[in-house]
Amino acid sequence: MRALCWRGVNDLSVEDVPDPVILNDQDAIVKVAATTTCGSDLHLIDGYVPAMESGDVLGHEFLGEVVETGPGVDRLKKGDRVVVCSFISCGRCWYCEHDLWSLCDNSNPKPGIAAALWGYETGAVYGYSHAMGGFRGSHAEYVRVPFADYGAFRVPDGVDDETALFASDAAPTGWMGADLGGVGEGDVVAVWGCGAVGQMAAQAATLLGAERVIVIDRFRERLDMAERHIGAETLDYTATDVGAELRERTGGRGPDVCIEAVGMEAHGTGPQHLYDSAKQRLRLETGRPQALREAIQACRKGGSVFLLGVFVGWVDKFPVGALMNKGLTVRGAQQHGQRYIPKLLDLMAEGRLETRQFATHAMGLDAAPRGYNMFKHKRDGCVRAVFHP
Repeated sequence: MRALCWRGVNDLSVEDVPDPVILNDQDAIVKVAATTTCGSDLHLIDGYVPAMESGDVLGHEFLGEVVETGPGVDRLKKGDRVVVCSFISCGRCWYCEHDLWSLCDNSNPKPGIAAALWGYETGAVYGYSHAMGGFRGSHAEYVRVPFADYGAFRVPDGVDDETALFASDAAPTGWMGADLGGVGEGDVVAVWGCGAVGQMAAQAATLLGAERVIVIDRFRERLDMAERHIGAETLDYTATDVGAELRERTGGRGPDVCIEAVGMEAHGTGPQHLYDSAKQRLRLETGRPQALREAIQACRKGGSVFLLGVFVGWVDKFPVGALMNKGLTVRGAQQHGQRYIPKLLDLMAEGRLETRQFATHAMGLDAAPRGYNMFKHKRDGCVRAVFHP
């Protein structure tokens, strides 16, 4: 089969790789109908995530048709149209039973790398380095889905592929940020990052009762999309002092909930951005946390900050004094998709959750290197490139 492979930093190629086969009785094989780029993939492509190997198949956000199941699969059958959660989870360990699916104890067959980085291993992710299991990704014609009964979800009739696709990762990730960030009725919510995940966090905040949602980015077409589809207020951080503007818009108090949806390659302005960029290139810190610093500084006293953007290791100049003295609650997580995906598919079926707009550029799998180039450099208004193998 054909698949998009990582060959080195900023080096991608579409190649022939072996077809996946059933290895365990709880596996399913899914024929991929649609798979999309994700901002966290750029950290792999740019070489900031360890444990990548030449030939690794990329991609973790996908939808397709079940073509084969192992004898232990009970909930799915051949021919089902399914969206697959990006995190692989067993459904039986303590973490899965407590709805902390991305922390699964049993899905990552290479736990030593993650344990060395973070103290404990996490669950596995399709196509996201050997630290996260070394599983082949979704930018391929077929994918093996372990623990399929817990990771693949039937798509309701009437929900098209381009809408349901984002229930794999972007929608549950954004929803989790608003939910675990504690968004409630009447809150003012600020979201850093206006890609698909940031817009989903903003949309979730609105559906959870926020009175006002303010989205922060520098790309006008993305800000316009958030205004048009969500009704969010917007801020261009290159044109204003974000902290001062958020104070002004909230009567001096600051947002109740701040959600960082940018991650370890955040852009910014001023000396801090130059400092972070230089140190990251020299591998003296692993992430550029300018958006996270800004969110912590901007959040009201006693407020909540949720970290959605992917970080791998260490960052400099973390404002721990602001965190402690302002009495902030700071949380972060990789998405617990199995907790949210069924509900999100229902909301999509009801027409209450919009995601199709993110699929700005559709193309075949052979064009995937070009699609990632467009996505990385935000060319032609690209929010997400979607590949149809």
